[in-house]
Amino acid sequence: MRVKHSLILFKIYEAQRPALVKGLSWSFYQSSCPQLESIIKKRLEKQIKDDVGQAAGLLRLHFHDCFVQGCDSSVLLDGSAGGPSEQTAIPNLTLRKKSFKIIDDLRKRIQAECGQVVSCSDITAIAARDSVVLTGGPKYDVPLGRKDGLNFATEQATIDNLVAPFANTTTILDRLAAKGLDATDAVALSGAHTIGISHCTSFTERLYPNQDRTMDKTFANNLKRSCPTADSNNTVNMDIRSPNVFDNKYYVDLMNRQGLFTSDQDLYTDKRTRGIVTSFAVNQSLFFEKFVIGMIKMGQLNVLTGGQGEIRNRCDRRNKDKKVDIATVVEELEETFSALF
Repeated sequence: MRVKHSLILFKIYEAQRPALVKGLSWSFYQSSCPQLESIIKKRLEKQIKDDVGQAAGLLRLHFHDCFVQGCDSSVLLDGSAGGPSEQTAIPNLTLRKKSFKIIDDLRKRIQAECGQVVSCSDITAIAARDSVVLTGGPKYDVPLGRKDGLNFATEQATIDNLVAPFANTTTILDRLAAKGLDATDAVALSGAHTIGISHCTSFTERLYPNQDRTMDKTFANNLKRSCPTADSNNTVNMDIRSPNVFDNKYYVDLMNRQGLFTSDQDLYTDKRTRGIVTSFAVNQSLFFEKFVIGMIKMGQLNVLTGGQGEIRNRCDRRNKDKKVDIATVVEELEETFSALF
């Protein structure tokens, strides 16, 4: 029965897949790097088995890249003389450092097998998908063919384009509508919070000095034990029911007034999105279907293709920033050698 159910879901995904942006393809690397997805999956199976938290980290990295000037892996760039990188912007300070290392490790392994043909942007998109699959979520095809950007966004642009944990539903819907994403996309993509952790400071304004009336009292009291002060640096699970499994329990949390962020709980409080939350809470297959659609749409935001951008030799710096000297040559030889083992 479960096999039949999966096949039905796959057909739904196929029938409702969003149209491709010009320059992207479902089989972009079929000739140039046919083993691409197997390389990424094999490596992430080990990484996520060793630390399941990395799945949420990689998924979040893709979100933070795409919502700020498009899916161009600009969030991976280190700072330069031209200014600070996106990584130093306040919304990105809690991105997992290990996530950046995993993406570049994947890049080394792929280059060792295929050469410099796969963009860091595409690697990030595939890694996000595999993080969903490896924690129990739906499998779906990822459109590929993105190029890497040459510039990173300013801190203000980063703040303006990412949804803060204290945002209400109006802000969420407005920001996503500006990117061509509708209310169903907004609620479905918020379901990424079904895995991962949060720092207390992202939600303690709902606890101190006064408790948010939309928050369940028992839930609030338990949070106060983990976050005894408003500036506590502790972390808690985003989804109290199944924190390491990609499922629909996040929406069950919201219906029980156990959403962690204002941006989470307000999706159930607001009449415009309450029905969508409820439909996902009672029907995981529907959530998976809409999540896949939202991810494919988000993954095509303002992508660079064809002659735009570049394929970076390293994910943390533009090719033109690379200094051609002995130290660099040695470093790259060491990277290639280590990727083979």
